[in-house]
Amino acid sequence: MSLFSGWRAAFRIARRDAVRAKGRSALVVAMIALPVLGVTAADLTYRSALPTVAEDLTADLGAADALFIDQGMGPVRLEQMPDGVLWGTPEDAPDTLPEDERKPVDVPATFPKGSRYLTEQSLPASVTTRHGITDTQITELAVADPLLRGRVELTEGAYPKAKDEIAATEAFLKAAGLSVGDRVTVRGPEQAYTLTGALELPADLKSESLFAVPSAVIAPWQKAADGDKEILPPQAGDRKWLVQGPSGAGVTWSDVLAANEKGVVVRARQVVLDPPPDSEVPMAAQMGGWETNDAEMTAAALTVAAMAVLEIVLLAGPAFAVGARRSRRQLGLVGSCGGTRGQVRAVVLAGGAVLGGVGAVVGVGAGFGLTALFRPMIEDFTGRRFGELTVHPWEILAIAVLGLVTGVLAALAPAIVAGRQSVLESLTGRRGSRRSSRVLPVVGSLVVAIGVALAVYGGVSGNINLVAGGSVLAELGLLCCIPVIVGFLGRLGRRLPLTPRIALRDAARNRGRTAPAVAAVMAAVAGSVAIATYTSSNAAEQAYDHEPNLTAGTAAVMAFDTSQKADLPRARAAVEQNYPVNGGRADVGRVWAGSDCSVYYEEENDCGTIGLVKPTGEGHSCPLKGKGAKELALRISADEHKRLMNSPACVDERWTSVSLGNDDSKIVIGDAGLLTSYVKLDDPAAAKALAAGTPVLLNPAYADNGEVTLKAVHTYSEHDKKNRALHPGKARTTTDRLKVYVAPDRYAATPGIRMILPQRTAKELGLHTEDHASIYTLSREPNDAERQAADAAIEQSGNRAYVMTANAAEPDDDAAILLILALFAGVVTLGAAAITTGLSKADAEADLTTLSAVGAPPGVRRSLSGFQCLVVALTGVLLGTLAGIVPAVAVRLTDLRAALADMRADPMESAYTPIVMPWETIALLALVVPVLAGLLAAALTSSRQKLARRAG
Repeated sequence: MSLFSGWRAAFRIARRDAVRAKGRSALVVAMIALPVLGVTAADLTYRSALPTVAEDLTADLGAADALFIDQGMGPVRLEQMPDGVLWGTPEDAPDTLPEDERKPVDVPATFPKGSRYLTEQSLPASVTTRHGITDTQITELAVADPLLRGRVELTEGAYPKAKDEIAATEAFLKAAGLSVGDRVTVRGPEQAYTLTGALELPADLKSESLFAVPSAVIAPWQKAADGDKEILPPQAGDRKWLVQGPSGAGVTWSDVLAANEKGVVVRARQVVLDPPPDSEVPMAAQMGGWETNDAEMTAAALTVAAMAVLEIVLLAGPAFAVGARRSRRQLGLVGSCGGTRGQVRAVVLAGGAVLGGVGAVVGVGAGFGLTALFRPMIEDFTGRRFGELTVHPWEILAIAVLGLVTGVLAALAPAIVAGRQSVLESLTGRRGSRRSSRVLPVVGSLVVAIGVALAVYGGVSGNINLVAGGSVLAELGLLCCIPVIVGFLGRLGRRLPLTPRIALRDAARNRGRTAPAVAAVMAAVAGSVAIATYTSSNAAEQAYDHEPNLTAGTAAVMAFDTSQKADLPRARAAVEQNYPVNGGRADVGRVWAGSDCSVYYEEENDCGTIGLVKPTGEGHSCPLKGKGAKELALRISADEHKRLMNSPACVDERWTSVSLGNDDSKIVIGDAGLLTSYVKLDDPAAAKALAAGTPVLLNPAYADNGEVTLKAVHTYSEHDKKNRALHPGKARTTTDRLKVYVAPDRYAATPGIRMILPQRTAKELGLHTEDHASIYTLSREPNDAERQAADAAIEQSGNRAYVMTANAAEPDDDAAILLILALFAGVVTLGAAAITTGLSKADAEADLTTLSAVGAPPGVRRSLSGFQCLVVALTGVLLGTLAGIVPAVAVRLTDLRAALADMRADPMESAYTPIVMPWETIALLALVVPVLAGLLAAALTSSRQKLARRAG
């Protein structure tokens, strides 16, 4: 028989066997199709969500040929790169003139002859909503013009065409509670407009903005401000020009260079899509060597990709192991008819190729279908419409071939085992006995040790390839150890009840069936745990680096106009009536010496100052600032650096923001209510100290033997006639030593407050005070409607106050991507566990029949099936957790290496790179997934006894 004829017969047998055993074949196809589906969907989503250069141009230009921008440098020569983003002045250019001496640029004169153009100009504005008022951006742009298609699209109503009409994005309408046909008033000039249409910006679906025709907002606003000094003039941005070049010519590189000579930068479509050679770009010489490298995300992507390839190979292994076991008799018949061992192996491998090919096709097709089905959801999440479903044929083909090869590789080991089996064992169904290899677990242990060492070394040295390679090696080593681990499980069941004892012993006895199933679950869980560990660690790092403006869960209403009396009571009422306030309020006052710097700031040294004098020496001066800081940074670890950064001496150097409207002194007037609601210092001694007139110091670095030094410079402005009359003569400086209550070190990082000074103590020191703000504790974050209603109420009270809430740390895009991957890996874990445990149950049908024959009740059959699945899933989850920790820790070590380098260059840079275990995810995988798999297996196990013929 020729080689071709032999394989043709093998494929014919494999195809018929697949059709005959539809249930088993469907499970095998599902095992292969599931990871192929995931990789296909991920590839399509990534390629489609990542905008192409042409799509980026459409987002900026619409259908126009170019965007001309006056950079405000005057009519001087500029240089730019072809992308129109990078620009600058030539190296030999003269010094730039001061802004008030620069001449205007006639931008339209730089357009190619025969061009048509639109102008674009934006400004911030406060507008009315259904709930109250909100801040937004208004753009004057003729959005009805065909030049804007692709950049701005109409979803409802009509484009604005008159000067009393305006259109809004769908995101704005949703947040404002408005709809087409409603009226919107621009606060300040009190200009009213009719909402004619709802718009969508395909490149920014989350944009909350308004669009009006040119001269509909800015010009009448400026006219109103010129006639009424109470109206602030519009703060319009720079004007831009969208240009359509001459028909058939567009805007060329020579047109761009000509515009550069006049001080105009151009982003031209055909120049970006077909850039000129570097020899024709004057700025190219300055840009040589510019590179961008995101090592962190590259490390994560490479590691996840390596684990995913390994997972795809392993997921199909149990299916073919069970399939070969179920086809023993058929393979025995092949041998009894004169078939060689090679031909028996060919039948099993052909089965892998057939089912692998079907699984690959099904997976790729399902990947396309799911991506198209969930496309709107993905677009809403990313905030950007896909220009088109981007398909890279070679990538899709490679994914399909990988699925096919996976089927063949997964069938390889069962094929070798089937070829070694005697014809008699195959025909009678006897499994025989074969001792487990003693060498394999030793080799596996060595491979685990080498893999972990390589991954850790790669993390420490920053070698991404070693991280990925070591992680895969460690997982392969665990795979080699699985048979021994499964065998050890049988010894754990001695003291367990009947069904779990039988399940453990069955798993140990049938290691050839159990080990592949455990490997499949382990592979899926390893990827999930690796991503979840990295994600939670990265989130912890972001939370640590986040600089809060207020204490979490609080809101502050503050006066911002001290030249006129702010109506704080009405502003407080606006917050109390509209915000989810939980509890009472705590009032905060400002304190200053001399004339108030918030009023008399126009002339130098025309107001007073106040502040705490920080002692020097250990515990007071921050060792990470000043002389010797870099030498110290070279000697300390990341943990020691974190301890120093969080010490009271350095916390002021780290957190420099002033959020409660006070100056750099961070001294406020307050009482015990401020301690409990904002500082979260619930200490009767601190409250008693404030009541007695003793200040409460939150940063111990400023205390010396329980006292602080308060230095005040009492400078009075000549314009502050009232106070100047009371304090004639030169400015005086006072230095007072005050006994203080010193709070524990952890309160030094309280946002915006360094010391709370009682009202009466401030008066005794000759300082001035003013009721300035109120703090509220919130039960949750206020929504858009509540914010807008409060802003409207404050506007009605005179608009002399504003509300600020605590700014929560927001995850960046990388963390969001990693979170999506973690959720996807969790779904794959559930699917893999369910399918592999289902295959294990199918292979254990003989054991269930034996139980029925000896009189076991149906409940035992069900519980045994459930515990068998539980053993497989739980073992795989625990091993997968161990395997997944290795790459996550290694990648975090690469991050730590980079952070330490940054810290040693700048000692005030954070080097904190935590490794945080995702215990919730691990608990979910270790408890919910195995229990769910066991319950499903028990529920799907038939309680009816089946008659079975005896072999032989």
